[in-house]
Amino acid sequence: MDFEFSSSSSSDRRIGTLLRHLVGGSESLAMDPRSSVAASPTSGIAGGSVFAHLVQAPEDPILGVTVAYNKDPSPSKLNLGVGAYRTEDGKPLVLNVVRKAEQQIINDRSRVKEYLPIVGLAEFNKLSAKLILGADSPAIRENRVTTVQCLSGTGSLRVGAEFLAKHYHEKTIYIPVPTWGNHPKIFALAGLSVKTYRYYDPATRGLNFKGLLEDLGSASSGAIVLLHACAHNPTGVDPTVQQWEQIRQLLRSKGLMPFFDSAYQGFASGNLESDAQSIRMFVADGGECLVAQSFAKNMGLYGERVGALSIVCKAADVAGRVESQLKLVIRPMYSNPPIHGASIVAAILRDRNMFNEWTLELKAMADRIISMRKQLFDALRARGTPGDWSHIVKQIGMFTFTGLNTAQVSFMTKEYHIYMTSDGRISMAGLSSKTVPHLTEAIHAAVTRVA
Repeated sequence: MDFEFSSSSSSDRRIGTLLRHLVGGSESLAMDPRSSVAASPTSGIAGGSVFAHLVQAPEDPILGVTVAYNKDPSPSKLNLGVGAYRTEDGKPLVLNVVRKAEQQIINDRSRVKEYLPIVGLAEFNKLSAKLILGADSPAIRENRVTTVQCLSGTGSLRVGAEFLAKHYHEKTIYIPVPTWGNHPKIFALAGLSVKTYRYYDPATRGLNFKGLLEDLGSASSGAIVLLHACAHNPTGVDPTVQQWEQIRQLLRSKGLMPFFDSAYQGFASGNLESDAQSIRMFVADGGECLVAQSFAKNMGLYGERVGALSIVCKAADVAGRVESQLKLVIRPMYSNPPIHGASIVAAILRDRNMFNEWTLELKAMADRIISMRKQLFDALRARGTPGDWSHIVKQIGMFTFTGLNTAQVSFMTKEYHIYMTSDGRISMAGLSSKTVPHLTEAIHAAVTRVA
């Protein structure tokens, strides 16, 4: 095989020689005096790898928990680190309504596998915006919202971050402490300067509302503020409606830009409307905001990577221009999103019967998690475990911030084969009635034996 280049530069000649060598051409790279690659003893072509200097990267602190769990041969092992719903039997769940929608899609022989537009499936975008903002949202009615389909919540956050880094006048984003481990990386790699604001109070295992107001009150004017719409990850601690109103007033008075991460709508309380209330309060005042939306948890579409980014603007013409710039962010990143998962979501949201069936299944998942909280709390109290464990039932959503320290977590992993992140966060969805006694005994032992 031969390769031709329009330029005769030495760089092009080296590339051509390299390509001929890689595809098995007869020319020896080492024999070409023009090749600077061959002259290097660490090139990887003549011997050692050009990547030999790399160090082994650490496992992701969350995904690494599952890696360690999978390697453990113990029959009593328990994985409470995974951020995905599990049934009472500890199995992944595919919703019945999702199977119905998927079958409907498969049976439609008119469907094709053509590329979607850059912004994704139009019907999915429209229905997603209505789900999170409300069907009667004035922003939607006035065409002040642009919504683009993205790769689940992570991709939605990254597209929003890239857009802000390019087009928003303030390049600083304030994120709560603690927060989901991926948040700082997403925003920093997009080019934003990441600062923090107080959120969790270890003493009360609740919200540090005073610290939150102080930190955001001193934030630079116009800065971006990351807010968890509901079921804060990892703490499970949410502001009350009254506290949300104070947060809204503060952000608007300082001209701060809200960026909501909504990964658990309906999955936290079992009610789609309640879990979207914080966002709708900000949209109702006529101001601007960004919303990253995921269908991983509430529809169980984890591997389908279905999400959306909505940007609420003050005017329809602004929203149109914003969308045009979002296209320029998406096109060189992944060109356009996948079609299958978005089609499932659209099928469920458009059909009244399937939508109603989904809300029932969604509430059943939320209720099981709430039940696990109560069972664990009751078991710890019955066991006489030192401490006030009421935060377990006060917190909401998939995760509970137990208050266990790193040493205690390590002890539980070693002695009881229970896996969780080192900060003591556990996934309530990974727990079952059968495993509550095992976890209770482990927590009791950790609290009474490890400082």
